[in-house]
Amino acid sequence: MKACLDGSHGAVVSCIVRRITYHWLRVVERKVQYQKRRQLKPSKVIPAASARAHERFLRIAMSFPGTELSTSYGTPSVKVRGKLMSRWRTEAEGALAIRCDFLDRQILLQAQPEVFFLIEHYRDYPMILMRLEKASRRVMLDVVGRAWRLLAPAKLIRERDETLPSGPKSR
Repeated sequence: MKACLDGSHGAVVSCIVRRITYHWLRVVERKVQYQKRRQLKPSKVIPAASARAHERFLRIAMSFPGTELSTSYGTPSVKVRGKLMSRWRTEAEGALAIRCDFLDRQILLQAQPEVFFLIEHYRDYPMILMRLEKASRRVMLDVVGRAWRLLAPAKLIRERDETLPSGPKSR
């Protein structure tokens, strides 16, 4: 501090640079600490038994155009052009919450209660919880495809339907 007060131009500039550097480093340090806090905490890590099923789900989900990996509430998620399609729920049940319209949700809950379930939190929201380790590849592909169609823009759906060998699917 005394160097800043001695009056020489070089000392003042040096002092200002040191102060800016110090404050800049503090900002960077706070940002790093914030990002570390936002990362997955040990309690939010995907269990080893479900990790393979989650990887299989991600391979299926990422095969659709416009999908991107992201995070939601500190857990891994998949979004379609920025809109939430699914997220890993670690709060209590350790299942995947995936977008689903209400009619399909009722059908899935009745057809495969060992794979699909619902909690009170999602009762009024168009999502369903899925136990990935109990879902077959065909079921995952169908549910992900329906969720993707709910969120993808019409142009993207048209483009995908044109590239499929079986022709367009109904929305």
